[in-house]
Amino acid sequence: MTTPIIIIPARMDSTRLPGKPLADIHGKPMILWVMERALAANIAPVYIACAEEEIASAVRNAGGEAVLTDPAHPSGTDRIYEALQKIDPARKFDRIINVQGDLPMLDPHLPTLALKLLDNPSIDISTLAAPIRSEEERHNPNVVKAVITINNRAIYFSRSPVPYGKGPCYHHIGLYAYTRTALEKFVALPASPLEKIEKLEQLRALEYGMQIAIDIVDKVPLGVDTAEDLEFVRKHM
Repeated sequence: MTTPIIIIPARMDSTRLPGKPLADIHGKPMILWVMERALAANIAPVYIACAEEEIASAVRNAGGEAVLTDPAHPSGTDRIYEALQKIDPARKFDRIINVQGDLPMLDPHLPTLALKLLDNPSIDISTLAAPIRSEEERHNPNVVKAVITINNRAIYFSRSPVPYGKGPCYHHIGLYAYTRTALEKFVALPASPLEKIEKLEQLRALEYGMQIAIDIVDKVPLGVDTAEDLEFVRKHM
């Protein structure tokens, strides 16, 4: 038996949309919508790893669990690792699901899909992807593409339209599940060369030989990166 936990990293200092976690969506901060979607998965307790007290206060006032973390963390993965250490010094949780804090329309079954991939003992990290259906999406550098083998293992991630030529191309969804051992190994590793070039931290895991499994889903959950994204989500929720 395994014991999973869902941790959602959140910080106010977003370059393209400052204050994003507390952005109002129909009278409720975005981070609370994400928290509710994660709770609806009904597979694990949910904690918000906050960089600022104002996020933590909003979460706690709504009855949620929040943990304050160092605002200077370079990535959400570092943030959830610090939160995990504070939440669980006894090491009860052995599967950690990282749900991004800007997915207010997250389908609650997605964390379950990622978690299930870790049943394979050869897998360190799992994540999700969806088919790309338009050329605009394929060539958009803000859309991360996953290159996937026939047995659903990741061999590369890029902001470029890969692989070259005709055939399926996949939009990576930024939701991860880690074994605890893999998460501890990952945060201890130095940033890798390809990670620095592509600005994609998951390449660190691949460069150091970690195995990433990917489940293919029908569509990408709507995320919020810009003010335009926020208005779009408000309209469709």
